Amino acid sequence: MKIGIEAQRIFRKNKHGMDYVVLQEILQLQQTDRDNEYFVFVKPGPDRCVTETDNVHVVELTTPSYPLWEQWALPRAVKKYKVELLHCTSNTAPLRCRVPLVLTLHDIIFLEPRDKQNHSLYQNMGWLYRRLDVPRILDKCRRIITVSDFERENIISRLNIDGNRVVRIYNGYNEWFRPVEDAEEIYKKYMPERGFLFFLGNTDPKKNTERTLVAYSQYLEKSTVKRPLLMADLDRSFLDGIIQRNGIENIRQHIHMPGYIPNADLPYIYGAAFAFLYTSLRESFGIPLLEGMACGVPVVTSNTSSMPEIGGSEAILTDPTKAEDICAALLKLETDQRYYDEKKRVGLERAKMFSWRSTAEQLLELYREVYSEKEQTQ
Repeated sequence: MKIGIEAQRIFRKNKHGMDYVVLQEILQLQQTDRDNEYFVFVKPGPDRCVTETDNVHVVELTTPSYPLWEQWALPRAVKKYKVELLHCTSNTAPLRCRVPLVLTLHDIIFLEPRDKQNHSLYQNMGWLYRRLDVPRILDKCRRIITVSDFERENIISRLNIDGNRVVRIYNGYNEWFRPVEDAEEIYKKYMPERGFLFFLGNTDPKKNTERTLVAYSQYLEKSTVKRPLLMADLDRSFLDGIIQRNGIENIRQHIHMPGYIPNADLPYIYGAAFAFLYTSLRESFGIPLLEGMACGVPVVTSNTSSMPEIGGSEAILTDPTKAEDICAALLKLETDQRYYDEKKRVGLERAKMFSWRSTAEQLLELYREVYSEKEQTQ
C-alpha cells in the first residue's frame, strides 16, 4: 500500500495533544511496518522530528493557512505521489479526495455549546473551520477513528453515523514516562523543591482552570503544608483575571508559571510532584492522565467524559464542577499516607494497559481492511 498520513503541525516547536498522537503513530509504524510505503505530509517547521527511511517519505507542503494547506495543497500532493489511502489525523479533511479516506475525529466538541468567554482567536477560528468541514466529509470517510468508547458513542449518537464505520483506537504514552531517578537539574528549572502540585492549565474553558484555582485557594486555607502549584502553558494576565473575579488573592504567592514545558522535561516534573491535577470538564482521551499515572504520581482527575474510562474505576475521580470536591481530594492525599500510596500503585498498573505500539498495530490493521475493501470494489 501507498499510505498518506496528514501530519501538518508535527514540525512546529511547541507541540500539543493531536501533534503528539500522530507523531507517535508515525514513529511506531516506521519501526514495525516494512511492507508498506508511507508519505507523511507536513508543513515546514523547526523540529524535524521524523527522519526519512526507505519506506517513509516526508513531504513538506507550504501554504499560508491551515484550510488552504488541507483543501488545496494536500489533495494535489496525494495525486502527485499516487497515494492509495489517506489518513487525516486532526479532526478535519479535504472536501475533495479521490482516494479512500480515514479520519481521526478526536472529539466533537465543536458541536457543543461554545463558551462565550473564550476570546482566543486561534481556538475560535479552529472551532469554526471544524463546524464547516466535518459535517461535509463524514460520508466520504471509509473509517472514522476516535480515541475512547465515550467519544465513539458520542459521535455515533450525535452525528447519526453507522457504528460499523466508527472505530475506537486508544492512544498510548511515550516510553520515557516512567518513575525516574531524582534529577534535580531538570525539575529545579521550574521548582525549587520537590512535593509541589502540578497542573497543566490553559485558557480553553474545558480545561477548567478557573474552578481548579478556586479549589487550590480552598486547599491553601485548609492545608497545614500549603504546597506550591506549578502551572504550565498559562499567561499572567489570564491568571490575574481569575484571581480578581473570584477574590482568591491568597494563591498568587504560591503559584509558579514557567510557560511552555518541553515534553522531555515532564517525566521529571511528574516524578518530583506530590500530585498532578487533571480536572478537565471534558476530554476525549487525556494523554497527560496516562503520563502522570505512568510516572507514579497520584492524579486527581474528573468523573466526566472519558476520564473514568482511561483512569479506571479506582482513579481519584472528582466532580470537576465543584471546587470543594477537588480540594477534598488533595487534602485526603495529604493526610492519608495509605491512600496516597495506594493511588500511586493503582495508577502505575493502569498505565500498563496502554502503549503506542498497540495503537500502531490497530491502525495498520485498519489500513489493511480499508485497502482490501477498495480492492474488492474495483
